Amino acid sequence: MQFRNNQKHSFHLVDPSPWPIITAISALMFTFGCVLYFHGYMGGVFLWRFGFAMILFMMFCWWRDVIREGTFEGQHTSSVQFGLRLGMVLFIISEVMFFVAFFGHFFIQVLIQVTILVEYGLLMDYLF
Repeated sequence: MQFRNNQKHSFHLVDPSPWPIITAISALMFTFGCVLYFHGYMGGVFLWRFGFAMILFMMFCWWRDVIREGTFEGQHTSSVQFGLRLGMVLFIISEVMFFVAFFGHFFIQVLIQVTILVEYGLLMDYLF
């Protein structure tokens, strides 16, 4: 097994990065810009566009660093790659479960309302 940086394990310990805090500030600027724009303030459009551009720029920079760590520096060993894949699969599964629960609950509530309306005869005029 090949190890990097005199480590005794095959996992990659990331270096401190400025991208998370800058991305959070950019998302805050984007959100404030949207709120200001919706309420008709003059600086809202600029702040919204600047926040959106900063989010896109941070995505580029952050993924550039991840790609550099994996390809040029060789920090992504097989166990790290497995962890990245597993994390993405678990994220997708959690999103699917969230949407199934959300829309399933919505569907059930609609069926209950329709059942109540039909039971009291309030929906028959609209259906036929």
